[in-house]
Parts: sequence; structure tokens; C-alpha cells
Amino acid sequence: MTEIEGKVVAITGASSGIGEATALRLASHGAKLVLGARREDRLAALAARLTTANPKAEVAYLAMDVRDRSAVADLVALAGARFGRLDVLVSNAGVMPISPMDDLRVDDWDAMVDVNVKGVLHGIAAALPVFRAQGAGHFVNIASTAGFRVTPTMAVYAGTKFAVRAISEGLRQEAGANLRVTIVSPGMTRTSVTDPTTIPGAPPELVETINAIAMPPDAVARAITYALEQPPDIDVGEVVIRPTAQS
Repeated sequence: MTEIEGKVVAITGASSGIGEATALRLASHGAKLVLGARREDRLAALAARLTTANPKAEVAYLAMDVRDRSAVADLVALAGARFGRLDVLVSNAGVMPISPMDDLRVDDWDAMVDVNVKGVLHGIAAALPVFRAQGAGHFVNIASTAGFRVTPTMAVYAGTKFAVRAISEGLRQEAGANLRVTIVSPGMTRTSVTDPTTIPGAPPELVETINAIAMPPDAVARAITYALEQPPDIDVGEVVIRPTAQS
């Protein structure tokens, strides 16, 4: 038995990247999973992969968008309906359409605020009353090393990740003795979000760096697992994880 075995864990942005890697790793530790993402076909494929690897694995999933507050509430409700409780919410969904401010890509700015910030707030709004009623619960909010350092083309993205860190720390201070809040701040990670081909106007030096040093998503999944493995009275406030080559 581990601290993770039997825990009910909901993950947003679960269909790829860090979310997918976290689902795979937590399933191997005996967690019961509730997976949320926009792409239902990817969720179904991941659920099938998990149950094929372990026929006893318990997995539920819901196609949803964290920009929709009711959809996040539905994901939390699915955990209760399927498993009777929710122990952990991993707010992982995020977007990173970076660009110079002069490009005035206002729609991209809105998307980053809506997904990266409001998506986390929607998760808190949905899960906090559940955790309070249970007398226990754990928020894991995915920020970024961009939440510590602003660089050109990444001002708005960094702003959203600064916000995630601030919101999470405020929540931790208000949480009390029975709730836990963990910020996980990854550096360059090889995911669809950081795929240079999907970042309009990405500076050549950024593309080169991502291709050269980005770490696998499972590195972040291991950090999340570490936070979840701690005894109930231990709160891992923040984990910063980056490639050793990242400045």
C-alpha cells in the first residue's frame, strides 16, 4: 500500500503531455482516475491503454473544456458519482500561444487567461466545497518556470503562470490543516503545448532550445507523484523541475 493507492484523482488536460503521463504513472500506483480533456477520442484511447495494462484499473473520463465552469463542475461530480469522493484535483490544462506584444494577438491573450488562470479557478470552485465536506483534499496546480522569470514573447503566458502561483499560495494559506495545495512549476517539457511547430512566431533560439533540452512529461509526473505520496499531514508547497541544461 502507498499513500496513492485507492485515491481518486481528477486530471484536466489529461489526453496528452503532462496530463497523460501523470495518469499513466498514478494508475501504476493504484489511483482511481477521472480524466478530463477536450478530445474525447484521446481520452477513450488513454482509458483503454490504462485498462489493458491493468484490467483492475478504474478509470472514468469526460470530454470537457476548463474554460466552461459547469464542465469542470461536471468532472468533479463524475468523480463523486463513479467513486464516491475526490481526493486530488490536478489542474493541468494549459495553452501557450506566445508572441511579441506588438503582434497584438488579443485572442491568444484571452485564451491563455481563460485556460491557464480561469481554468484553475474553475477547478478550485468545483472541488473546494467537496474537499471541505470530506475534511480532506489536495489541489495540484501546474504553473511553470515562466512564473518566476519573464522573457520576450512570453509576457502574457508568464503573467498567467505568475497568477497560478499567487492563487495557489493564497489558497494554501487559507486551506487549513486538512487540505493540501501543491504548485508544480515545470521548465521546458516536450509536450504538444511546447511543440515549436504549434507556436506561431516562436523565436528561432526558443525552437532550438526546446528541441535540444526539453524534458519528457514523465519527469513532471514523477514530481506530482512525489507530492501525492506524502503523509496527509505533509504539504509539498511547490516543486520546481527543469532540465539541468535550462538556464
